[in-house]
Amino acid sequence: MEKSNPNIRMKNYEEMISIVVPVYNASDFIEKTIGFVQAQSYTNWELLLVDDCSKDNSCEIICHYEKQDPRIRLLRQTKNQGAAMARNRGISEACGRYLCFLDADDIWEKDKLKCELEFIRSKNAGFVFMGYEFADEAGNGLNRIVHVPESITYRQALKNTTIFTSTVMIDMKKIDKQDVFMPDIASEDTATWWTLLRKYGEAYGLDLNLVKYRRSANTLSSNKLVAIKRIWGLYRKHEGLGLFKSIYCMVFWAVRAVLRRV
Repeated sequence: MEKSNPNIRMKNYEEMISIVVPVYNASDFIEKTIGFVQAQSYTNWELLLVDDCSKDNSCEIICHYEKQDPRIRLLRQTKNQGAAMARNRGISEACGRYLCFLDADDIWEKDKLKCELEFIRSKNAGFVFMGYEFADEAGNGLNRIVHVPESITYRQALKNTTIFTSTVMIDMKKIDKQDVFMPDIASEDTATWWTLLRKYGEAYGLDLNLVKYRRSANTLSSNKLVAIKRIWGLYRKHEGLGLFKSIYCMVFWAVRAVLRRV
């Protein structure tokens, strides 16, 4: 049985940010990931680390920090179900008004939460995202920065998957939590952003680079074909687009995906 954290629940809901991190065999990164959150200049947050039955010592590392910081909570899945279900577990237990996602190997600069919270409030928005930089496996920035548009609609997002999960912030007073739960499919995060845009209208982009997307060299090329298959599947199965509409969107998606990596 999971232990509750009364200190978190007593905090000001209107000001608190819930951060959901899916964890699976992340012992190489998870200590630094927790450190990136603890170093944030905005301090009213809860960190929900959802372990998806890791086989390494990820849980032991998290438990150490959980004992020291009441804002940190370890949630354990009873069986391995993948990142989507891990995120959904975190979403279901989130106590804050604002919701963010952070992948276990990605990097946040110290003002990420502060700047994004100011931005979402200034826009009176339910859904915002920001720019980011590609990084190598060691976390070093590669000076390949992805700039984001001021806003994006559902139709635009079909052709431009620029919304990166670790940059998203959602206002749970404006977006129904049920709509944020991710489907158990490939590219579940992209499917979720499309669902939110289709239902709630545009999202706003903060063109500020405070996030690093860590990628290892040996996965950059092998993931291209997988990504194409996943996006095609989203067009045809999840969104129900016709053949020619899917091809049209895919062409734009492919060009922009290449430009993001140049």
